[in-house]
Amino acid sequence: MRAAASRGGPWGVAAWVLAVAVPLAFLTLFFLWPVVALVATGLTTDGRIDLSGIGEVFGRARTWRVIGQTLTQAGLATAVSVVLGVPAAFVLYRLDFPGRTALQGLMTVPFVLPTVVVGGAFSALLGPGGPLASWGLERSLAAVVAALAFFNVTVVARTVGAFWARLDERGAQAARVLGATRLRAWCTVTLPALAPALASAAALVFLFCSTSFGIVLILGGREFANVETEIYRMTVQFLDLRGAAVLSLAQFALVGAVLLVSARLRRSGERAVELAPEGGRGRRPLLRDTPVILVFAGTVLLLHAVPVLTLVLRSLRASSGEWTLANYAALVRPPDGFPIAGSVLGAVGRSASTALIAALIAMVLGVLIALVLSRRPQSRVLRRGQHLFDGLVMLPLGVSAVTLGFGLLLTMHRPLGIGLDLRTSAALIPIAQALVALPLVVRVLLPVLRGIDPGLRFAATTLGARPAVVLGTIELPLLGRSAGLALGFAFAASLGEFGATSFLVRPGEPTLPVIVAELIGHQAPGAYGAGLAGAVVLGLLTAGAMLIAERLRTDRFTRTPGAGSAAGWAA
Repeated sequence: MRAAASRGGPWGVAAWVLAVAVPLAFLTLFFLWPVVALVATGLTTDGRIDLSGIGEVFGRARTWRVIGQTLTQAGLATAVSVVLGVPAAFVLYRLDFPGRTALQGLMTVPFVLPTVVVGGAFSALLGPGGPLASWGLERSLAAVVAALAFFNVTVVARTVGAFWARLDERGAQAARVLGATRLRAWCTVTLPALAPALASAAALVFLFCSTSFGIVLILGGREFANVETEIYRMTVQFLDLRGAAVLSLAQFALVGAVLLVSARLRRSGERAVELAPEGGRGRRPLLRDTPVILVFAGTVLLLHAVPVLTLVLRSLRASSGEWTLANYAALVRPPDGFPIAGSVLGAVGRSASTALIAALIAMVLGVLIALVLSRRPQSRVLRRGQHLFDGLVMLPLGVSAVTLGFGLLLTMHRPLGIGLDLRTSAALIPIAQALVALPLVVRVLLPVLRGIDPGLRFAATTLGARPAVVLGTIELPLLGRSAGLALGFAFAASLGEFGATSFLVRPGEPTLPVIVAELIGHQAPGAYGAGLAGAVVLGLLTAGAMLIAERLRTDRFTRTPGAGSAAGWAA
């Protein structure tokens, strides 16, 4: 990075400084300051540090119960996701069959579906009136784990699959020639080669599961609360900032540890892949692949399709059982007693416009960050600074959305002396959503920039091109349609964001996820059915945006196969 800047002269140095300073200022002002302010509010008394709350909070039996439930839910969901994700990775990335590319795109949709949609789907499946209501799993650990796995099987499949597609199979073939069974060859040759990707995926899945909010709030309730929902309960219901601050600190420690492990494993995995030859399109399915294909098909059918299909069908039925469109009509003209004001169509437009603004903010910042992180500086100090910068960018994925939302409310009263109370404006919602989407954008774009053949840059430099010319004629054009995929991820993530948004919406102007959550949990007649209908609408919007973005991606002109795919955000 220093070399690139020096070749560009003073203007090159200024450009790289600006590329670091702008995202860093945004993260400091709208992420670090609010989070630190909330923690400080809970750990200070009359302007002085008061740490007595730490012993008080950790002296409660419920605190340890919530921490234990968080680790249990995340651990079980991670195990289920890995067990089901590896067969999915094999089918989608090692086998070649008609429609494979389309199926890979469809497998992205579960990850970006809003939590209120998935929570509503499993509630429709397991709750009163659902086809599996007799199983008694509506408020259970099994329901929470299954819903978390719904999201994260995709993370494992795409992360591991992207690596698996590039593994050289000659080692396993040699083991077979020497007499090893297929299972033994896979366990002794292929599995160790996949270990860095598996470990990196598992670390990220554990991070996502341990900080889940909407799923646990809808399906777990108070009995199966995790740290995230407990922070929400302490803040909103009891205004216990001290307890919320202490739990936030515990969550920060957990998130920091997981991010550190994930970063180390990711770098280890990247080094391992660079040593492997490029993979092909895969082979045609054989009879011996039938068990793995059946596991993958069962996962798609039972874990993904059945809950979503149940959600759609129940949204088309009245409480009496007849088929009707009344639930959708109630979204347009809410009956008396509904916890919403005005038509839901207004909330749809408001949510879409807000998500678009958030996605554009995340894209601008994400491109700058990806360009900085894609450089390989020779200075050890700069490399260490890069790693710290990368960790800071990833932190919003693991920090409580509740902590972020409440922190923004505490700090955005005339921030930095600006004569504008941002708490009463709609500006904070896209800012909070952009913070959530930013790590996903970086993880989509970064593998593309790292995968560009260095020979292209070297040739351009040899011919006299300045760094700015190389950037404009090689790097940015090669981002190409991968930028569309990143924009789709950012839009989908922002559209479904619920945790921070629930704090920041102004009265009478809720977003669609907030409305869906209120309807599903309301006791008014017909509110639950309307909530399911709203979840279907929100799911269709999110899935449509993601599928359109998937069709825009391309892997051309990059040395790394699949670099432009969504596998990059998890790798």
